[in-house]
Amino acid sequence: MEDKLNPAIVGAFVLVLGAALIAGVLWLAAGMGGQKSYFSYRSVLAESVAGLNVDAPVKYLGVDVGKVRSIAIDPQNSRQVMLGFLIERGTPVKQDSEAVLKAQGLTGIVYVELSGGSLGSPALLPTREEPVPLIPSKPSLSTRLENVLGTVLAGLDQMSGNLSAVFDADNRLALKTILSDTASLTTVLAQQKEAIRAGVADAARTAHLTAQASAQLDPLLKRITAASVALENTAQTVDQVGKQWGTTADAATGGLQQIRSETLPELSRLVAELNQLSSSLRQLTEQTKRTPSSLLLGGPTRPAGPGESPQP
Repeated sequence: MEDKLNPAIVGAFVLVLGAALIAGVLWLAAGMGGQKSYFSYRSVLAESVAGLNVDAPVKYLGVDVGKVRSIAIDPQNSRQVMLGFLIERGTPVKQDSEAVLKAQGLTGIVYVELSGGSLGSPALLPTREEPVPLIPSKPSLSTRLENVLGTVLAGLDQMSGNLSAVFDADNRLALKTILSDTASLTTVLAQQKEAIRAGVADAARTAHLTAQASAQLDPLLKRITAASVALENTAQTVDQVGKQWGTTADAATGGLQQIRSETLPELSRLVAELNQLSSSLRQLTEQTKRTPSSLLLGGPTRPAGPGESPQP
């Protein structure tokens, strides 16, 4: 007895199994059922983005945190490229974070690297005024090397031009003449080496004699210095004595003035009184000689004059 399979049941089973397989693949592709969410960011680069593709990874300090969503030329500046990113929520993008292009190993796959920024910088998050925040960018290593090499090559080119200008036909001829004159001078100096040696010896002898003379002059200079010091001290002493004599003379002058103003008038009065006393004594002596009794009886009575009454 043979079993018979219903083709309709088999076909339905195949369709259901295929639909379940497709649904599982889509679920896995959507990120395990949509557990991850992203913020949109953008950045502007002033360099070539050759090798960078859409869906290229965006890394934060080497950790995958998103992908490149779009690449386009800046409509406002054709020398810049605008990049759009999808970055996982919770990624610590700071306001001073920077985006830079980097190449991965030997494969040369280009991706976008985000720097960590400073610790004190606030987070860069979407706002109502700026729903897609702008992450600043900086030149990549290849661009910096290219700029440095360009500067070095430009300097070398300028140096080469300057050297070509320096060593033109006229300057080469002048340099040749200088070298020829230098060779001639060297020859002359070689011929006069004996005279030069004698001159050097004479100079050495003169220097030696000068040193000896200097050694002999040193004690003399010391004695002259000592004499100058002694003379200066003597001058100071004379100056002090002069000042003392001046003080003494001022004191003597003051004393003479005091004697003249106080003593001399008293002395003059004393001399006048002595003169009067001497005159009185002389009169008394003469009277005694004429009339010795006058010492006891007194002098003779003077007759009364006209209009005077006689004395008793």
